[in-house]
Amino acid sequence: MSRRIAETIMGAVVLGCAGWFFISAYHKSNVMVGQEQTLIYAKFSDVTGVNIGSDVRIGGVKVGSVQEIALDPASFQARIGLNIDKKLALPLDSSAAIVGESLLGGKFVALTPGADTEKMTQGAEIEFTQSSVSLEQLLGKFIFSAGGVDDASEGKSSQQSEDDADFTLP
Repeated sequence: MSRRIAETIMGAVVLGCAGWFFISAYHKSNVMVGQEQTLIYAKFSDVTGVNIGSDVRIGGVKVGSVQEIALDPASFQARIGLNIDKKLALPLDSSAAIVGESLLGGKFVALTPGADTEKMTQGAEIEFTQSSVSLEQLLGKFIFSAGGVDDASEGKSSQQSEDDADFTLP
């Protein structure tokens, strides 16, 4: 009889831990269940690192998520659908940028509200966007721009540079 009580208590502990895990995961995920949302769009030339479900933030605070990603056949740009909280009335001149959470982390869409008095409505499109900048592109630009002073700017020809390199002391 004591074995059944021990098994029952152990089962209750396991179920309690599983329930606690699911509840804490739900709260940490910032899921916006039951909130009315507005779908707005933005076009970017590069959306590398952004996925469906990625955060949409204003000032670092999550206000929505990426609903859809598709290629616009007319402009050949990526068109992202952003679900944002309907209570937020974004001005028409707001901007969107794809930003990295950290050096190696995922990316999210950062919205910067504008100053226009007219507000965006369902299906509106953000005109001012900035695409994602990849770490590889930045490193490539840094490496190739850090070449130093070339021989032509010093007034030497390439032949003089080679002659200088062959010079040895007696």
